[in-house]
Amino acid sequence: MAIHHALSGEMIDIRPLGNTIRATQSGTLYKTQHLEVFRMVLFAGKEIPEHKVVGESTVRCLEDSVEFSIGTTRDILRAGDLRCLAGGVTQSLLAIEDSSVLVTLLLHGA
Repeated sequence: MAIHHALSGEMIDIRPLGNTIRATQSGTLYKTQHLEVFRMVLFAGKEIPEHKVVGESTVRCLEDSVEFSIGTTRDILRAGDLRCLAGGVTQSLLAIEDSSVLVTLLLHGA
């Protein structure tokens, strides 16, 4: 079954998952030729290794907390915190608790 991606103007619920977080998978919420928005669910201890994204991006912690690294700088993102990044920035994530983050990517360096 195909995963539903929201259409332009469609309401998307990004509220915290709470006690359903363990039953929820990461997934794309909205995608166009130039933009992708997805919720990433990370269980405590899960790491997204160091990587670079071509286009600009944002990472917003929706619930609980993650360690967010940019190069050698490490910060804790908690619910409500937002990090904006230029393209080509080296970054990584480590879930401190079961957490979810909202990621937006500008695709193709558009």
